[in-house]
Amino acid sequence: MKKHTIVVCDHIHEAGLAMLRNDKDINFIMAADEDKIKLLDIIAQADVAITRSSTDVDAKFIAAAKNMKAIVRAGVGVDNVDIDGCSKEGIIVMNVPTANTIAAVELTMAHMLSCMRMFPYSHNHLKLDRVWKREKWYGYEMKGKKLGVIGFGNIGSRVAKRAQAFEMEIVAYDPYIHPSKVTDCDMTYTKNFEDILACDIITIHTPKNQETIGMIDAQEIAKMKDGVVLINCARGGLYNEEALYNGLTSGKIRFAGIDVFNKEPATDHPLLDLDNVTVSPHLGANTFESQYNIGTEAAQNAIEAAKGISFAHAMNLPIDESKIPSYVKPFLEMGQKIGFLASQMNKSQIIAIKVSGQGDISNYVESLSTFVAVGAMSQNSGDTINYVNAEFVAKEKGIKIESEALADSSVFKNLITVKLTTAEGTTSISATIFDDGVKRMVAIDGFDIEVALKGDMIMFKNSDVPGVIGSIGTTLGKNNVNIADFSLARNNKAQALAIILVDSPVDEKTLSELESLEACISVNYVRL
Repeated sequence: MKKHTIVVCDHIHEAGLAMLRNDKDINFIMAADEDKIKLLDIIAQADVAITRSSTDVDAKFIAAAKNMKAIVRAGVGVDNVDIDGCSKEGIIVMNVPTANTIAAVELTMAHMLSCMRMFPYSHNHLKLDRVWKREKWYGYEMKGKKLGVIGFGNIGSRVAKRAQAFEMEIVAYDPYIHPSKVTDCDMTYTKNFEDILACDIITIHTPKNQETIGMIDAQEIAKMKDGVVLINCARGGLYNEEALYNGLTSGKIRFAGIDVFNKEPATDHPLLDLDNVTVSPHLGANTFESQYNIGTEAAQNAIEAAKGISFAHAMNLPIDESKIPSYVKPFLEMGQKIGFLASQMNKSQIIAIKVSGQGDISNYVESLSTFVAVGAMSQNSGDTINYVNAEFVAKEKGIKIESEALADSSVFKNLITVKLTTAEGTTSISATIFDDGVKRMVAIDGFDIEVALKGDMIMFKNSDVPGVIGSIGTTLGKNNVNIADFSLARNNKAQALAIILVDSPVDEKTLSELESLEACISVNYVRL
C-alpha cells in the first residue's frame, strides 16, 4: 500500500515527530529548517502539511501543494492560512484549538493578578532598583470585583471558573453559545454588551475576524468605569491599540495586561513606554505541557487526515459553524470515525450508508451523513473523497446514502447509529459523547458494549464458551502485544464480542493465530 506523505513545515514537539516517524503507513518529511522557497518544492508531494505561524499558507503555497488534501495548523490561530484559497482547491484546513487552553487560561490569570497588584513593578523596584518601599505598592483585591468575559469558549469559560474561585462576580458575553452554559455555572449571561463595559475588569477570548477586530475601541472605552482593567491574551487587534494607549495615558484605564499585539514582534510599541501595563511576548502557548499537547495532537490529526479517518477541528467544513451549537461538531467528527471503522470491519463493496440520529443531534443528520460517507469511502476512494464531493462520489459509485431522525433515546442524551451495507452484509455501530467529551461506541451489531473510539483495536467475535478470554490473552502475549483495555459483551445467540485496545500495531501473523482459535467467528483489526 502506498504510504501517505506528511511534511512538517515548522518545528513541533519531538513527541509529535516521533509519532510521525513510528507510523509505518506514513512517509514523514521534516522541512522546518528548509528555506521557504525550497519548501514549495517539498510540499508538492505532500498529502498533509503541519504548519505553525512561521509558514504562510498563501497562494504560492497552495499552488505548489498539488496533492495536498489537508493542512494542520499546530495551534489555535489560522491568521496565516488562506482558508478560502484552500477550500477552492479542496484542501481541508484544521487547527488544534484546545491543546494550549490551560496555558492561555493561566497566563490570563497571571496578567489579571499582576494588574491588580502591580506585581512586575514592585518586583523590579526591589530586585533591580534595590528599594524597599511598601507604601508605594497598594493594589486591589479581586474578591467582589465584577469580571466581564467576552467569549465563553474553551479559554474564556475556564478563566471565568478560576476567577469565580477568587469570589469574583462573572458576567459573560457570547452570542454564539446557549445561555445555560453560563447560568449553569452560577454566572450571569448577557446579550447586552453595555453590561460588559460596566465591569471592573474585562478580558477578551474571541477569535480574530471581521466581527471582533477593534471590538474594544474609543467609543467602548468611554463607556467603561473609570479605573477599569483590561486584559488581552487572545489575539492582537481585538482592542484598538491607539484607543487603548489613550485610555491608559488619560487614566480612564487604570491598568492593562497584554500578551498579544496587532503587529509582532512588538519591540518598539508605544504601550511599552507606559508604567501601567503588564506585557509579555505572545506567551499564551508557551508552556512545556502545551507544546507537547500541540505537537502530539497536530501529529495525530495529520495522521488521521492522511489516512482519511477524520479531519478533526476542520475550519472549512460544509456547514456554517456559527449556526450550529458547539456540541454538534464533535458528533460530526465522531460520525466520520464511525464510518471509517465500519468500512474496516466490513471490507467489501459499499452498497448503502444509513445514518440515524436520536436526541437533539437528530436535527443535523444530513450533515452527519456527509461526514460518515467521507469516513466510510475514504479507503476505496483514495485522496479524491472530501466533504464537498462525497455525495457526488457516492452517486457515481452507486452507493445509497440515507439519513433519518428518530425519536429521542431513553438511555442517551444524543445517539447516532451508522448502518453500512456492503456486498458481504451489514455492520451497525451506535455511538455517543458523554459529558467528559470522550467519543464512545455503545453498540456494535447487536452487542451492547462501551468503548472509546481511539487507538489500535481488535474486534474478536466468538462462540460464548469458556476459556476464550484466556486464549486471546495468551496469543497476544506470545506475540508481544500488550492489552490496554478489554471490553466484553454477549448477545442472545450464545455469541460474545471482545473489543481489545492494544498499545502497538498488530501484524497479520498475530491476527491469523487469533482467527485460528476454535471458538473464533471473526476477527477485525482497526487503527483509529
